[in-house]
Amino acid sequence: MKQPPLPLTRELVLIGGGHAHALVLRRWGMRPLAGVRVTVINPNPTAPYTGMLPGYVAGHYGRDDLEIDLVQLARFAGVRLVAGWVTGIDREAQVVHVPGRPPIPYDVASINVGISSDLPALPGFAEHGVGAKPLGSYAADWAQFRRDVSAGTKPTQVAVLGGGVGGVELSLAMAHALQSDGHAPQITVIDKSEALPGLHARSRTVLEDAMSAHGVALIEEAAPARVEADRVVLEDGRDIPAAMVVGAAGARPQAWLAETGLTLDAGFVRVDETLCSSDPLIFAGGDCAALPDPRPKAGVYAVREAPVLYHNLRARLTGGQLRRYRPQKDYLKLISLGGKSALADKYGGRLRGPWLWRWKDHIDRKFMDKFHHLPQMPAPKLPREVAQGVAEALGDKPMCGGCGAKVTGAALAEALSGLPGADRDDVRRLPGDDAALLQVGGVDQVLSTDHLRALVGDPFVMARIAAV
Repeated sequence: MKQPPLPLTRELVLIGGGHAHALVLRRWGMRPLAGVRVTVINPNPTAPYTGMLPGYVAGHYGRDDLEIDLVQLARFAGVRLVAGWVTGIDREAQVVHVPGRPPIPYDVASINVGISSDLPALPGFAEHGVGAKPLGSYAADWAQFRRDVSAGTKPTQVAVLGGGVGGVELSLAMAHALQSDGHAPQITVIDKSEALPGLHARSRTVLEDAMSAHGVALIEEAAPARVEADRVVLEDGRDIPAAMVVGAAGARPQAWLAETGLTLDAGFVRVDETLCSSDPLIFAGGDCAALPDPRPKAGVYAVREAPVLYHNLRARLTGGQLRRYRPQKDYLKLISLGGKSALADKYGGRLRGPWLWRWKDHIDRKFMDKFHHLPQMPAPKLPREVAQGVAEALGDKPMCGGCGAKVTGAALAEALSGLPGADRDDVRRLPGDDAALLQVGGVDQVLSTDHLRALVGDPFVMARIAAV
């Protein structure tokens, strides 16, 4: 008896294309789970690898170098990609809401949407500032700022709000880029408390020296009061000139998470040791998740969560046992110093120099190679017995998707010329066309049919394409 195709009985929805989900998709493509339809929802067709962000800002990398191609990854994994911003989850109906399209159902879901560094509560920031995360807006504003500076329409004055490692790294990267363009940077890092918390004293000294060498000023224990078009006004009354203001003051959760009804810690999704939220059908990973034993918001944790998340999603879909994620206590912080030089904070700042940047570059490129060069998976084997010609028809190329289905009007007319006419007075074939003219209630109606093979895995988008 013929084995029927396996039905799709479960819906897995991955919300966000962060590091953890990207690695889950890669593993899924190498070992999919039969009977599951996977949907990935992300605002853009690519997702940035944040480890290379300072290098991109400094000009060491192009934009493509740090972007994970989610379209290519989705095709490799055999999943559908939905482009859009998630605005909410209806846990009772088990659907995810994306504006402009029907709700997307799930049986199991996972959240990996990263964080934001916007400062919405600071007056004037929304109008005159830009958050360092997510990357899209900041990358566009930074590229335009460099062009404006080179054209002489803007000064090189930049204010970075936030004196953590991320803010200092960005300030050094921007300073290096402006110097490479032949300009003298005027960059100020502002923090409402002490800058560079959590670093070894020697590492802090190395970074302060690098800032001084790059023309980056540091203002500590000073909170900004408001942002204006050309300055940042501090609460103590000082004005800091700034033609560009970048928000890098820590990690902020995405606002829509507060409406999910999930248990949160400071706005982040609280998960247990299995990365499961307070809802047994929803998992979370990466920076948007709050671990039971808190850890810094760093990409290394998202990367190491991926194998456990992949296993536990499969286990929840199959009724298997969940695994525990045990994060390491500490990790190696390789901090860029603007140019092609880096500092290793784990060793108290004793290790630094160009060789460390080359090591960091090697680690980052090796990670991105996982997505730029996806493994070639073998095609499913044919049954032992098949009709003659099947193997030759499959060949080593994909089957035709219908690109030659449209023929000229002359060829169509010739093909249809031998067909008999209709035997009814209210139906007649239109000459030279694959359509019929029907008379219904004294009104003429044209009836035609056409077939279009799916070009994308998203049925909503495919329906729009077919309608157009």
